[in-house]
Amino acid sequence: QVRLVESGGGLAQAGGSLRLSCAASGLTFSTYTMGWFRQAPGKEREFVAQMSWDTGRTYYADSVKDRFTISRVNALKTVYLQMNSLKVEDTAVYYCAAARFGNGPGSEYDYWGQGTQVTVSS
Repeated sequence: QVRLVESGGGLAQAGGSLRLSCAASGLTFSTYTMGWFRQAPGKEREFVAQMSWDTGRTYYADSVKDRFTISRVNALKTVYLQMNSLKVEDTAVYYCAAARFGNGPGSEYDYWGQGTQVTVSS
């Protein structure tokens, strides 16, 4: 069975940094575009960042570009989200997701993790 397990969430001060990790198992990781999404209380899930399976092309939501960086290490079946210059508005549950042969931010995602809480305080 496919599993995506996020970790690295927690509390951070505004202006600080956190790095999220998502460890995948049960799939051929290198064939999956990987994405990060988040959902804040009372809001719908929103796209955060994506890295393609083939070229490593990245996409970011306007709200996080130049602050967040997505990366992946295929040998470890792990995708990361480095979050810098955190804002209170970044507070949310962060989810990783996998889309087989996904291309572009509109990709249909096949698998989702359970989420990890990120709370940013002022």
